[in-house]
Amino acid sequence: MPFQLNEFFTDKSTELVGIDEAGRGALAGPMMMAACKLKSKLQGLTDSKKLNEKKREQFYGLITQNSEFLILAFSSEQIDELGLSFCLKKGLEIIKLHFKNSIFLYDGNTNFGVNSIKTLIKADSLVNEVSAASILAKVSRDRIMKQFAKDFPCYEFEKHKAYGTKRHKELIAKFGICKIHRKSFKLL
Repeated sequence: MPFQLNEFFTDKSTELVGIDEAGRGALAGPMMMAACKLKSKLQGLTDSKKLNEKKREQFYGLITQNSEFLILAFSSEQIDELGLSFCLKKGLEIIKLHFKNSIFLYDGNTNFGVNSIKTLIKADSLVNEVSAASILAKVSRDRIMKQFAKDFPCYEFEKHKAYGTKRHKELIAKFGICKIHRKSFKLL
């Protein structure tokens, strides 16, 4: 059955806020959550993972100029101390408070118990507002990881952005962990 966005609208005066995150499964660095309410439709938006870096950066500028948005960061220390699920729930609560009188759509299958946040698997590919949030979160996180690559050059964060790639795991085995690694995650 084809996806119908209008199933999320009960009141035409409300606007849709798309929500997504980046870095959820990374072994180091922050998890970014973004929420986006577009002022007008942007052509070509899709899941940030389907776009190359240059296209994501171009869209980032267009999105920030053409929307109301919020970008949140949860550090590796917060994730270790509070837990990933707690951080995700807290992010959704903050987003809900920030955008009053809106409909919320979060990419995925759980709203972590936050009422009135609707979910949809693959929303980042299907709904412009969620695609925009996906791009905002990914570009923000990638920029931070490029900075961390300068601070911790032996880990090559600029290449794998701290995900659990074979190369990243090899570098952890060789150099150990650094202060931005998530100690609560299984790193090797």
